Amino acid sequence: MARITASVFTSHVPAIGAALDLGRTQEPYWQPLFAGYDFSKQWMKDNQPDVVFLVFNDHATAFSLDMIPTFAIGTAAEYLPADEGWGPRPVPKVVGHPELASHIAQSVIQQDFDLTIVNKMDVDHGLTVPLSLMCGEKDPHRDAWPCPVIPFAVNVVQYPAPSGQRCFNLGRAIRRAVESFDEDLNVHIWGTGGMSHQLQGARAGLINAEWDNRFMDRLIAEPAALAQVPHIEYVREAGSEGIELVMWLIARGAMADVNDAGPAPRVAHRFFHVPASNTAVGHLILEEAPAGR
Repeated sequence: MARITASVFTSHVPAIGAALDLGRTQEPYWQPLFAGYDFSKQWMKDNQPDVVFLVFNDHATAFSLDMIPTFAIGTAAEYLPADEGWGPRPVPKVVGHPELASHIAQSVIQQDFDLTIVNKMDVDHGLTVPLSLMCGEKDPHRDAWPCPVIPFAVNVVQYPAPSGQRCFNLGRAIRRAVESFDEDLNVHIWGTGGMSHQLQGARAGLINAEWDNRFMDRLIAEPAALAQVPHIEYVREAGSEGIELVMWLIARGAMADVNDAGPAPRVAHRFFHVPASNTAVGHLILEEAPAGR
C-alpha cells in the first residue's frame, strides 16, 4: 500500500520566489533565509518521495470571490505556473498524479469531507515557492520537478475559513485514503503558508516570533491540543494572514502518532527566520519512524 513517510512545513512568501528567480539568494538580506533550507534540499534528494501531497492556498489566481471552495483537490495530469500579475514564474510545470488524487478524493468524500474536484488550474506561489525551497533554485537543465505533486487548496483568504480542528481531522482522513491506495508509493505531505503576518490595516507588518515558535513547539509535541485553538487567537496573535497556519494542521494530522499508528515523528530539521519581506518564515521536517519500530 501507499504510505506517508514524512511531513514538511514551510512558509510560501511570494518575495522568496522573486529572490530565487532574480538570482538574489546570496544578497545579505536573503542569504540567512535560504541558508535555512540548505539541509532541506539535501534531505529532499536523500529522501525523495514518489508523490508530494501539497497543501497550500490559492491567492485569487485559480479561484476568485466568484467561487470559493473550502477544500479543493487537483486531479489533473499537470498544472502550469500561474501569472500573478508579472508573468508566470520561470519554473517547470507541475506534474500531477491523477490516480492517487482521484482515489484520495473518493476516500475522503466517503469519510464525509466535502472536496471540490479540480481537473484544471494554474498554481501560484503558494505551491511553487515551497517546491523551489525544497528542490533548489531554478536550473536551466531541469525541465521537471523531482516527483509528481497533488495540489490541495484550502480557503484561508475569504472568511469563513475552516477551523484548525477540521483541518486536523481532514489530515487524518487523508492518511486513511493514502494507506488504502493499492500501490507501493512513498508519499510526503506538505503544509504551507504563514507564519505570523498581516498585510493591511493598522497592524500591517505585524510579526509575533514568540507565538510562531510556540506554535511549532506545539505542532511537534501536542498537535491535538493545538488543533483546538480558535480562529480569533490566530488573528489576534499572528495577524489576519496568520490563519494560513491551519493548513499545517492538515499535514500534521496525517502523521502516525495522532492516528494510533506509531510513535511521534522525528524532527529532522527546524528553522525560523524574520523577516522575509513582511512575513515570519517557519520550516519543519518531520519523519515517520521506520516500520517495525
